[in-house]
Amino acid sequence: MRNIKMTIEYDGFKYKGWQKQKDNDLTIQGKIEAVLSKMAGEEIQLVGCGRTDSGVHAENYIANFHTKCAFSTDTMLDYCYEYLPEDIGVKSIEDVAERFHARYNVKSKTYVYRINTNKFRNVFNRKYIYHLAEKLNIAEMRKASEVLIGSHDFQSFQNSRNSDKSTVRTIYYININENAGLVEIEVNGNGFLWNMVRVIAGTLIEVGKGNLKTIDVEKILNEKKRWEAGPLAQAKGLFLRDVQY
Repeated sequence: MRNIKMTIEYDGFKYKGWQKQKDNDLTIQGKIEAVLSKMAGEEIQLVGCGRTDSGVHAENYIANFHTKCAFSTDTMLDYCYEYLPEDIGVKSIEDVAERFHARYNVKSKTYVYRINTNKFRNVFNRKYIYHLAEKLNIAEMRKASEVLIGSHDFQSFQNSRNSDKSTVRTIYYININENAGLVEIEVNGNGFLWNMVRVIAGTLIEVGKGNLKTIDVEKILNEKKRWEAGPLAQAKGLFLRDVQY
């Protein structure tokens, strides 16, 4: 039995997220599994590095699957290119050790949230960037983001699934850069709660607007109340950039 690792990129605009759903075939996992199962002549079950929400995109999503298929990895790659929709691409396929697990072996993930602060939206990237025709105070956003670095209980920065699981996560760094009106908020951490990056982005945007200050972000973090944090930023601006193992 082979263990195959895939690096995937996808435009999540029309999809209901990564995870396969019983009553909806518009998921990334579902589309790829269907193609792989047909190729291998057996049922393929993909293990993904995590969930991405409806409308969220990925530049380097990692998944793995086990198969008896004898095709070379190059043949598998060509097959995926031919039969997957144009908005889902497999960048690489490789044989890996049996012990490799796309989810359990993750050390950190990097997400990036993109904002266009120019007066007019760009017609070509409007599906992939949040348009906010308002200049943001990047220095204040950077200052406030420092409060979130380290291991904290991020209960305030999630949309709860009513789970009893721990809400403690570690953020290793947050980089905020601006170029010609395009702002990128890059967040790297050991794991993320449901909607966590989008809530962080929404909160930092409020700081950039002047509606919140660094001391407010510290209070939001400590009080562990979702309604104290900023709004949920639009899904289309979020990309899974990379996964570290």
